[in-house]
Amino acid sequence: MFKAVLFDMDGVVVDTEPLHHKAYYQMFNDINIDVPEELYASFTGQSTIDISNQLISHFKLPLGAQTLIDIKREHFKTLFKNDTSLQLIDGVLNLIKDYHSNGMTLVLASSASMKNINRIFKRFDLDQYFTAKISGADLEASKPHPEIFIKAAELSGHSPKDCFVIEDSTNGITAAKAANIFCVGYNSLHSKDQDYSKADMVISSFENIAYQTLSKQFATV
Repeated sequence: MFKAVLFDMDGVVVDTEPLHHKAYYQMFNDINIDVPEELYASFTGQSTIDISNQLISHFKLPLGAQTLIDIKREHFKTLFKNDTSLQLIDGVLNLIKDYHSNGMTLVLASSASMKNINRIFKRFDLDQYFTAKISGADLEASKPHPEIFIKAAELSGHSPKDCFVIEDSTNGITAAKAANIFCVGYNSLHSKDQDYSKADMVISSFENIAYQTLSKQFATV
């Protein structure tokens, strides 16, 4: 049986995507660029700095990445404070408690900034369940590069073969598999235009990966 689980955050733990979408498009409007939805969808799972660099290159913007990051984060901060609809993904808190109570090690591995991660964890009181948190924004490369999951496995204290990842994005799944870690693709109503073909398992409900269910299916892992 697996000993550690490496959680993505946006789209897996909390549905921040609508807030990010609003914040990004407010930033796009501020800097006067027209970003098609299909291009925006390709950014899912990447860090804000990587997205900003791609926008600068794609639109040949005479701006620095930090300028774009600052504009977007100010919009997100305002939305985070004022949008009362922000909630945990259905069933994820029960799953987190289930894993924690059964002695599994939980690590958060997200492309979000550590400030945003900490905001979410404080708002929903999640720190009590997680051993560690890591932000892709603090790394040299973000998803689909495997660095974040390699380091998350190290933080768990377990071998990568004893870990599994829960991801909802193409980039995140690609990163997990590049790190040679078993990956559960979470295909939810919140996940749009993502490719789950590389995932080892695809679910649409967290009930499908409850501890007892996994322990029976992967008893020899």
